[in-house]
Amino acid sequence: MTSGDDLAFADATECVRAIGAREVSSRELLELLVERIDRLDGPVNAVVTLDLERARARADEADRTTAAGGSWGPLHGLPMTIKDVWETAGIRTTSGAPALAEHVPDTNAIAVARLLDAGAIVFGKTNTPLYAGDVQTFNEVFGTTGNPCDPTRSAGGSSGGAAAAVAAGFTPLELGSDIGGSIRLPSHLCGTFGLKPSWAIVPSRGHIPGPPGSLLEVDVNSGGPMARSVRDLSLGLDVLAGPLPEDEVAWHLDLPAADVADVSDLRVGVVLDDAAHPVAAEVRDVLRSAFDQLSDAGALVEEIDLPVPLPDMYASWQRLVLPIIGADLPDDVRAELEAVAPAMTGDDTASRALRSMVADVRDRARADQARQLQRRRWAAAFETYDVVLCPVFQLVAHPHDLRPIAERTIEIGGVTSMYADLIAWCGGIGAMLLPVAAIPAGRTAGDGPGSGLPVGMQVVGPFLRDRAVLAAAEAITNVIGGFEVPPGF
Repeated sequence: MTSGDDLAFADATECVRAIGAREVSSRELLELLVERIDRLDGPVNAVVTLDLERARARADEADRTTAAGGSWGPLHGLPMTIKDVWETAGIRTTSGAPALAEHVPDTNAIAVARLLDAGAIVFGKTNTPLYAGDVQTFNEVFGTTGNPCDPTRSAGGSSGGAAAAVAAGFTPLELGSDIGGSIRLPSHLCGTFGLKPSWAIVPSRGHIPGPPGSLLEVDVNSGGPMARSVRDLSLGLDVLAGPLPEDEVAWHLDLPAADVADVSDLRVGVVLDDAAHPVAAEVRDVLRSAFDQLSDAGALVEEIDLPVPLPDMYASWQRLVLPIIGADLPDDVRAELEAVAPAMTGDDTASRALRSMVADVRDRARADQARQLQRRRWAAAFETYDVVLCPVFQLVAHPHDLRPIAERTIEIGGVTSMYADLIAWCGGIGAMLLPVAAIPAGRTAGDGPGSGLPVGMQVVGPFLRDRAVLAAAEAITNVIGGFEVPPGF
């Protein structure tokens, strides 16, 4: 690594190696990243809080440890940022909410503590929509985050600031979270990598929402790494995964290893589109090209239907996740929804969403039973295929739309739908609790507006076979290519 740009876009694994080999100091890497943020982050607005005095002191301490021949762990001396939904002791944590604009936690989220214990240096926080509740990133506290490939377009949400920071060379590693696509969707739009691990293997304690200090582990939601390489997703998973502290006395996690030499070892089911949630032509074109490359390289590639129809999985997501959101509504708002819910009898998205927000325990139990049956169908599919590849999102990065989400619509292929339904591919598959990696599939063609924008794919694998998903993702990336530096960065 001979230049600043080389170092800024080196992956976390290489940065840790270079720090350990004393080719670069932790303090030098930190100062390089801070200088880039100062110089380049204005139109992107990815990093919204810095904690430089403590970060510099910790980096200097890491360098003294390195000089003495020691190491703090697998992330020794690595400067990194954290999505602004994870509680960080002594660093403002807002979840994009004006009510939490000055909230400074006393303790770290479990996932943050694991990163620090592994040697990481947390020097800043990245932007997120209000309470992580949108597929684009803006809020009244910090404003709008732009896509490094084109700041007039969305970086996605809710880990939009995280993906943008990774793509722009502001951080080598990020901690995101994903309940409806919040890791995968921004990774797709920004051309980076992200992992939604198998549910419950990365504790979400210390995540906002729920409320600050909540001890609950929320259904579907998963914390996970975001980076510029698959090997960094593996590095992050190794650090983050494990039982809750009170369970460690009896429980341990032993994720099975995977032996994938190259794509010729893979049996791959691929999905390009869905009639109910159609994918834009430019996204399909990139995915089809990627799937063809895999077939040409020796993978067994077969176009299939999703193991469970996408509308059914998306309905499960609504019926399982929206009651969690509804439980945190103010009493007066919830009372208003409960009053109108009985009249909302249709099976359209809006009616189903409103009913789900105020669902009772019986309704949610029935939804969970339906979800478990759907999970069995996915498990059966993995008896034939090692992984299933499919779209992350229906669009490439699109212009910002800052209206209330209920007022937004989107047109794809001549079909107009509710903007909120753009999470169907991520939300529906995420509700199955499976490990899913989002990896770059390529860039859109042409030379006009909307050309050269990233497109990602979901790599979906069996429950608790996270390492198999990552091994497949690595083999696929070796064929179709990986992260590309955005123009101007």
